Amino acid sequence: MTTDFSGTTALVTGASSGLGAEFATQLARRGADVVLVARREDRLRELADRLEREHGVRATPIALDLARPEAPAELRVALDERGIRVQTLVNNAGFGMRGPFAEADPARIAELVQVNIAALVALTREFLPDLVRDGRGALVSVASTGAYQPCPNMAVYGASKAFVLSFTEALAYETRGSGLRVLALSPGATRTEFFDVVGTERAAVGRFRTTEQVVSLALGRVDRRRGPASVVSGRANAFTSKLVGFMPRRLVLTMTGRVLAGPGR
Repeated sequence: MTTDFSGTTALVTGASSGLGAEFATQLARRGADVVLVARREDRLRELADRLEREHGVRATPIALDLARPEAPAELRVALDERGIRVQTLVNNAGFGMRGPFAEADPARIAELVQVNIAALVALTREFLPDLVRDGRGALVSVASTGAYQPCPNMAVYGASKAFVLSFTEALAYETRGSGLRVLALSPGATRTEFFDVVGTERAAVGRFRTTEQVVSLALGRVDRRRGPASVVSGRANAFTSKLVGFMPRRLVLTMTGRVLAGPGR
């Protein structure tokens, strides 16, 4: 049965493009008001206007840089001032970087850890008590197929997504019986701006999927209410993610390192 989100509000981070914009679109289609959070205010306003026009929901754009440690608390204040209560949280904001760790920009590493881990944890702590009390919505956090093995040349990114996967599955257990659906979504290669930020599609493994396919899978799992607390997008990705758990760690590390190696390495 398709979940009806009418009468609820969904907060989506990283909503200006890609999976975030698609989550906002599909949730609005199901009747949810949406709060759109990202850095690019112009894109957020365009999306908000379209969602209000096409789906008759309330869409609130809030331009915010989650690389700033203060941002999660500021977002909560902004919503309280508007009288907005959140029943669904989609932790989608995140980015990747590629190359040897020893050569990476320390400031960029710090931003990745802040956005992919610290902001996600802080936002979840801000809103999870409300989500649990209401029990009508969902908590969806976007991990990655990179969460299932070490990722040489994307070491911090892979580790950050392993954190998201473990953290979200733990919360699913802690909140069992509350009515809240908690899900970790692990996309593989998806047609978004992710690879523009990384700088190459060489980091992609497997066949590309569309944002619509990935988000439809996630919300389909939310509809089921019961089931595993995590899902991998794409049958081949799901098979591979399970397979690496049975392979020798050294072999997994070698294979992944070769796939993600830069030219000449």
